[in-house]
Amino acid sequence: MSERYDLIIHGAIAATPNGIGRADIAIRDGRFAAVGEIEGDAAVKIDARGLHALPGVIDTQVHFREPGMTHKEDLGTGTAAAALGGVTAVFEMPNTNPNTLTSGDIADKCARAKGRAWCDIAFFVGAAVENASELAEVERTPGCAGVKVFMGSSTGSLLVEDDAGVREARRAKTTADIGRGGRKTLVLVVQRQQIRHVRTTRRTAARRGQRGRSGRTSQPRETGTE
Repeated sequence: MSERYDLIIHGAIAATPNGIGRADIAIRDGRFAAVGEIEGDAAVKIDARGLHALPGVIDTQVHFREPGMTHKEDLGTGTAAAALGGVTAVFEMPNTNPNTLTSGDIADKCARAKGRAWCDIAFFVGAAVENASELAEVERTPGCAGVKVFMGSSTGSLLVEDDAGVREARRAKTTADIGRGGRKTLVLVVQRQQIRHVRTTRRTAARRGQRGRSGRTSQPRETGTE
């Protein structure tokens, strides 16, 4: 008796851990059931000869602007567009209105996404002066993808303008990790999109004998950036 599936995609050019080549793909109960040469039957069959079948993309930086700026985008439309483009999971940024700074803010976004998201979604908490000492606990909130640090301008109070602020966020996180027996939790992502501009401004000002706009240009060596 042949296997029965919900869906079989026949003859696709599939990208798998073993490389790229022709393969059939079978789906049952919303999960991959088989990949290879499949002889079974299915309620739905798709002839994908000449077409590529790719793994779902994970987009780690999206701005869906909910709450506060839904005239630009929201969780429903943003995740629908992601799913249409083959993105199956997204990490949403904290520069909404209000900013995403607390466990309550993360919980609110999760509640908004429930029943509306067309793909998997998690949310970054933003680092700010007022929540630096709490970040290690907030990032453990269900639905939190990690900590986002803006070293250039952003929305509201989402600005950690110097090395000391980044180190404080790292220190609080490391202390909490040690308290849990050294187990690492999630990620700290630093964005410094304006630093190159600031450095250029300072060099130009120095040539003119003027003071640059900002003395906050450096980045701690131990911190990764995007």
